[in-house]
This record gives sequence, structure tokens and C-alpha cells, in this order.
Amino acid sequence: MIDILPIQIQPTAASRLAEVDFDHLEFGKAFSDHMFSVDYRDGEWQNAQIVPYGDMAVSPANSALHYGQAIFEGMKAYRQADGGVALFRPLDNWARLNSSAERMCMPTISEELFMQGLTELIRLDEKWVPSAPGYSLYIRPFMFATDGFIGVRPSDSYRFMIFTCPVGLYFNKPLRVRFEQKYVRSAEGGAGYAKNAGNYGAAMYPTKLAQNEGYNQLIWTDASEHQYVEESGTMNAIFVIDGRVVTPALSTSILDGVTRRSVLALARDMGLTVEERRVSSREVMEAQAAGKLNEAFGVGTAATIAPIATIGYQGRDYDLPATDASAFSRRVAAALDAIRTGEGADIHDWMVRV
Repeated sequence: MIDILPIQIQPTAASRLAEVDFDHLEFGKAFSDHMFSVDYRDGEWQNAQIVPYGDMAVSPANSALHYGQAIFEGMKAYRQADGGVALFRPLDNWARLNSSAERMCMPTISEELFMQGLTELIRLDEKWVPSAPGYSLYIRPFMFATDGFIGVRPSDSYRFMIFTCPVGLYFNKPLRVRFEQKYVRSAEGGAGYAKNAGNYGAAMYPTKLAQNEGYNQLIWTDASEHQYVEESGTMNAIFVIDGRVVTPALSTSILDGVTRRSVLALARDMGLTVEERRVSSREVMEAQAAGKLNEAFGVGTAATIAPIATIGYQGRDYDLPATDASAFSRRVAAALDAIRTGEGADIHDWMVRV
């Protein structure tokens, strides 16, 4: 059955748009006027609505708070060169949300309901989409259990919501990272490929330790040998080694990043060799020592393309060569920007107009 639900819309009585300083946006702190929500009860989605952004009441016994049934997505809308608004690869996020939902014993949501709520919300808050270069409207779809019940079992009820916030750059300078070879983000067979809240909560302590040492992020390694690269904080990790674009192959412990997919597709379009395989910390550092590590960078919806300037390994820091306009990370970032703003050819049909 196709989920086409009537959406009750309650517009805000007083927009907060004029209160936002779009020239000095701090990522994730300015929220648009409205939010979309729909509830899952009695085996079906119901009560779809768009209401003013604000707090909501939950039971102290809310099972998501106690047992971690909470998943989310990160995606963006972009102001187009002609003044319109378009979404970047929204169906990829919808598919990944459902993959996360299945892993966490939560109900899936239909493409129709996901896109219906998303597009209605963006249309209502269209003025919140920034126009300045490098800026966008960050979109946060998420789902959580809503049973008021203390007991380890999947909830019977859930809420799916979407809110948005105008954002600038997540990182404003090249990153200092280090390999993490003690703590583990996820293990093979676990839930690392799902975008569930617990993955991020568990990563905070080792990340904080690294930040206390002057690093921005970690490069996580595998749970068994602590040698093979997995992710870098909130990003997938990509290396350019001797002219080849190298990134860890997907597994049950690595998130299937939408930006990762896009960067690899554009690399192939540019005629570059792309290798999706196991990548060890030893290989990366041997390439650095031999002068063959041309670039390293993180890719993600929030960060987009985040160049890495320094890698910490076994107690020492190693600086990477500075990149110029010919570097792959620079070229692919420019190509992505052009596609997302409608200034470049969208040969893969990634953009969806609102």
C-alpha cells in the first residue's frame, strides 16, 4: 500500500528568520520555522503534520532513551543558480534510513511518505535556504521509539520527524587527525553500517581524548587487528595514493556514505583509478614516507570535502603536502558544488527540484 497521507499544516505565527545572522552561521544551532512529524501506531503511519519548530513531550519511560532505538539521516537542500531549491540525492538517504530502521527493529517508511513530508516542509521554509556560496540548508530526518515501557524489546510505536537548519562550513580549515588503535567505533557484524544514535554516543569519549591532544577527528580502525581504516569521525575516509583514489570497501562496520558514493562516481568520470578495498594504517604511512600519499580527506554530508593536513600515527605527527587547484579533492569539491547549485551538468540525475 502506498502511503499518501493528508498533512495537517500549522504555520508559525511569527517567523524567526529575521533573527538569524546568515553571515555568521554556527553549524547546527539555527533551526528553521517548522518541523514535520508522523507517528507509527497500530501497525501504520498516521497523523502526519507540519507544525512550528519546538520542544515536544515524551514519557520518562520512553524506550528510545533507555534502549537506543533511534536513527537519523543527514542531507541538504541547495539554492540554485536560477533562485530555486533542489535536494541532493534524497532517495539515497531514504533508502539508508530504511536500512538503519531494519537493523534497529523499527518500521520502514515509504518513499512517497518520506518525500511528501520532506518537500512540503522545504516549500514552507524555502526562505531559510541560504544563497551564499558554500552555504546550504541541512536536513535532519530521524526516527525514534515512543513506547513508555521499561523492558528490552522493540517498541510498538515510533515517531518520524524532519527539521532543518541553515548552515555554512562544518570545518573551516584542514584537519589534524590520528589513527585510533585502541578504542573501537564498530565491529564486523555490528550496527556500524546503520546510522543509529548509539554509534555516535560511543565514539564521543575516544574522540574527546584525541581533541584534548590537539586533533580534530580520529581515523577509526577495525575491531580485530586495529590496523585497517574504517571511517574518520562523521566522515568516510579517502586517500589519493600514487594518483589512485583509495577508500575502504563497505562492510557491516562502515557507513555507506552518500557523499562517498558521489565522490567515487565523479572520480571515475574524471578517468581516475578507484580502489575500494582494505586499507591499512601501515600502507597509508608507508605511502606518506615514500612521498606517494598525495592527499587524504574526509567526505560526508555535513563536512562535504574535508582535507586532512596532519595524520598522527604511533605517537608522531606526519604532515601531508599542501594541495593546489589541481588536487583531486579540490576538483571534486568544485564539481560537487557546481552540480548542487545547478551550475554544472547533473549527468547522474542526483538533484531533485522542490
